[in-house]
This record gives sequence, structure tokens and C-alpha cells, in this order.
Amino acid sequence: MADTIHIVFPLYRGMTHLDFTGPHQFFARTPGLDVTVASVGGAPVGADGLVFSDLARLEAVEQCDVLCVPGGAGVTEAMLDDVFMRNVRRLADGARYITSVCTGSLILGAAGLLQGKRAACHWAWRDMLPLFGAIADDGRVVRDGNLITGGGVTAGIDFALTVAAELTDPITAQAVQLGLEYAPQPPFNAGRPDLAPPEVREVVAASYARTMPQRREAIEQIARRGATTASA
Repeated sequence: MADTIHIVFPLYRGMTHLDFTGPHQFFARTPGLDVTVASVGGAPVGADGLVFSDLARLEAVEQCDVLCVPGGAGVTEAMLDDVFMRNVRRLADGARYITSVCTGSLILGAAGLLQGKRAACHWAWRDMLPLFGAIADDGRVVRDGNLITGGGVTAGIDFALTVAAELTDPITAQAVQLGLEYAPQPPFNAGRPDLAPPEVREVVAASYARTMPQRREAIEQIARRGATTASA
């Protein structure tokens, strides 16, 4: 019997829970995969009104085969958490695959893991990837060597199937897909800016306009700090 493959999700306050729960559901149903969900100190993590508890201590997780970092509006605070970032780097160093969903790729970038690599991200944050030396890619799932990244939020399910097929085989991944009846047929064709009607884009743009400038400034400062540290 093949060895169990260990996947670790490092959680943080302010993540988008579907970035984590979507892939987690598929990995949990895939034979041969063992999933650990961890946070700094094992503390409960709130996300969009839900609280995830009984988590492993991130600092105590010795290693993993796959590191999967979720995204969310809390990425800037997570990047400023030295303990969280130190453990992301540590686990990535020994992982076979380094992965993320949505803005989790920005955390990988801040950890110094995306230099010269193609990576996906949520469309509203994608242009920040080059701040960390990454090559922004608008693909729903993007692979560059052992780096596999998913686009915004729901792309995490397509990402999970891609990773599951890589870790096992396509038949196993498709069996999980069938068991979970993943056959999306959205009632609207508005899932990307280039597809959404203008009035829908205006609503979303207005909601982001209230917070995005501050988040962008914070991420730019983090990127500059990382560049200064690397050159020191």
C-alpha cells in the first residue's frame, strides 16, 4: 500500500472559508490523503461568520507533502504575523508541492516562494503578484514546477481535483468528483470581469473601492520590506 500523503492547511483570521473548505472536502474524500488543519498556537480561526476550532498547532506540524495556503481579506495581517510566515516557509521547504487558493498566492509570494514563478490569484488582487517577483497568470489552475495555484475562491475545487489527480491518479480524482456530484451549471455567466454585465462589475468595483487601496498599500509595504531583507 502506498504511503499516506500529508496535506497541511495553515489557517489565519480573516481567510475566506471556501478557499479552505472547498479543497478540504475533496481531499478528505480522496483515498491515501491525510489532511491536517492548523493555526498559530492551535487557536480557533474565524472566517465569514464561521469559527474553526480543534486545530493543530502550526508550530508543532513537523512536515508535509503538500502545503495549501488559503486566501481571504486577512492575507495582509497574516503576512505581518512572523510566526505564521516563518512556519509557512519552514513547511514549504520540505514539501513536495507548494500550493494555494485565491489570494493565498500572495502569502506564498511574501514568503519568498514565487520568484520567477507563474501563479494564479483572485482577479482583483492578481496584479499584486509581480510585487513578489511572480508572473501573474489568469488561469483558473496554474502549475509551475511543484507550485500549483488556484484562482479566486471557487477555483479551489478545480484546483483540488487537479492536485488529487496529481497525488493519486485521474480515475481516483474523477471518482471523488462524481461522488460529490461536482458538475457546475451556474445560473449566471458572471464569474469573471470579462463575462459579467457592466452593472454587475460596477457593484463589485464599488465594494472593493472602499478597502482595496489600503490593502494594496499594505501589500506594497510588505513587498518592499521583503526586498530590503533579501538584499541585506
